[in-house]
Amino acid sequence: MAEWIDACAKDDIDAEDVMRFDHGGKTYAIYRSPDGEFFATDGLCTHEKIHLAGGLVMDDIIECPKHNGRFNYKTGVAKGAPVCVNLATYPVRVQGDRVLIEI
Repeated sequence: MAEWIDACAKDDIDAEDVMRFDHGGKTYAIYRSPDGEFFATDGLCTHEKIHLAGGLVMDDIIECPKHNGRFNYKTGVAKGAPVCVNLATYPVRVQGDRVLIEI
């Protein structure tokens, strides 16, 4: 059964950035788009399990810091070699100044 987990404060993530969130033995990545929306995906690249929170966010793309694989963090879609497996995405909601993800 899915549950909403308090992941961070809104101000913990700058616009067009990403942060790592660990919960229940799993790593997630929480993103803040340039227009202030929040998104969540699995936190490890599907190519070699590198933490995406160390990557570069540009518009709606997260670039893995190891081999420059790119994903659309809003949809999880892999955007080309070396990544070919999509990221799982998770619903996000904001309550007050807190960001929650449904896992």
